[in-house]
Amino acid sequence: QVQPVESGGGLVQAGGSLRLSCATSRRTFSNYVVGFFRQAPGGEFREFVASIRLSGSTTYYDESVKGRFTISRDNAHTTVFLQMNSLKPEDTAVYYCTAGISSRFFESEHYSLRERYEYWGQGTQVTVSL
Repeated sequence: QVQPVESGGGLVQAGGSLRLSCATSRRTFSNYVVGFFRQAPGGEFREFVASIRLSGSTTYYDESVKGRFTISRDNAHTTVFLQMNSLKPEDTAVYYCTAGISSRFFESEHYSLRERYEYWGQGTQVTVSL
């Protein structure tokens, strides 16, 4: 069992950058898919942002962040990063890291579905000001 822990949120001006980290201290993410979801102020649901399949490093992105955000992992498979560039005020949200065992993902559309993921972090606030 893995327990994701996020870090790296904060306040940034529009056009700026932040890098979020998602780490696990209990095991590696080697046999997992790790993703980031976000929940905007007043938003009812957590929305998919990006995910990475640790074995093979296949990545998936929501259309709203393609070309601006990059998800990656370290070589030890213990930390996943979300590099966020060209941030916009509409990116303001609590960002959650989540993980699910790889065998739960066998169609491309699975990677954006909250219910495919099993373990969730506590979230980190990202605020983008004008």
